[in-house]
Amino acid sequence: MTVMSYLGAIGAAQREAMDADERVIIIGEDVEANVYGTTGGGKSRSDKGDFLQRYGKNRIRNTPISEEGIVGAAAGAAMTGLRPIVDLSYSSFLYMAMDQFVNQVAKNRYMFGGQASMPVVFRSAMFYGLNTGAHHSDRPYPMFMNVPGLKIIAPATPSDAKGLLRSAVDSDDPILSFEACLLWSAKEDVDENEFWIPLGVARTAREGTDVTVVAISSSVPEAVAAAEELAQEGVSVEVIDPRTLVPLDRDAILRSVAKTGRLVVAEPAHRTCGAAAEISALVAEEIFDSLKAPIIRVTAPDMQIPFSPSLEKQMYPTKATIAAAIRRVVDLPALQPVAAAV
Repeated sequence: MTVMSYLGAIGAAQREAMDADERVIIIGEDVEANVYGTTGGGKSRSDKGDFLQRYGKNRIRNTPISEEGIVGAAAGAAMTGLRPIVDLSYSSFLYMAMDQFVNQVAKNRYMFGGQASMPVVFRSAMFYGLNTGAHHSDRPYPMFMNVPGLKIIAPATPSDAKGLLRSAVDSDDPILSFEACLLWSAKEDVDENEFWIPLGVARTAREGTDVTVVAISSSVPEAVAAAEELAQEGVSVEVIDPRTLVPLDRDAILRSVAKTGRLVVAEPAHRTCGAAAEISALVAEEIFDSLKAPIIRVTAPDMQIPFSPSLEKQMYPTKATIAAAIRRVVDLPALQPVAAAV
């Protein structure tokens, strides 16, 4: 084991994948100058240019500033035998390539009758919480959860960032990786050897018996901190990190809520039609009788992201807001059985 940052783990995963398979390439804007292939020419990184020196320009390819062109080129490369890792920089930039994502990347395996694969990983950085304004602060993963044919990961720890990315690169399906910049500096012990985390398998970040908190992306460490605080008050909180949003580990979520009888869902995306809404609906449909209290969501409000640091700080789930939701769900009166319609 060795201590790695979130970004360092991503770099390690890409390096291992490229060493293992010469078909793996990295493409994107300014990736030749950037060891990790994330966002803008090596900002906030060490070993700048290391990947270019190690693998050469045939496998580390700069692209024009055209997201539609980048995604279309990656899709074509994937269908002809390469395995691209695509740096799309800010996740808000994915909007510029929506036709390619929705009508080509997501649909081509189906449209070609399974005769072509789409082994491509699209990485993007969610820059929320860093005062980058409305155009650069979106968390658009819920939008892409609504597109059949795409798989979506949202790692919240360095180990998950490494293991999920390795599995994503090896997959024959198109995968979007949403990486929160608020987690970039997070560090933990990570296996320096190759390992893979299967897609669609959730992680129990903390075990508990009274309340389940399903947390996504940067909400995971906030939920764990809230759980530790509530433990001092005698409330046992279980924290589930889905890690993969599509496919979602439904069984892990349902098992946890069936055990605790209470559910809080925390995520940094907007409230309407978010992952939290989908998870809440899943639990309500499948195990409503197990619930001891109504479900509570802790999300960003449905509004544009303000540029003001003091205002933006209030947008996303925090230890305090998640803890407040847990206290509320514990104190709410028990749900009453619904009378059968006559």
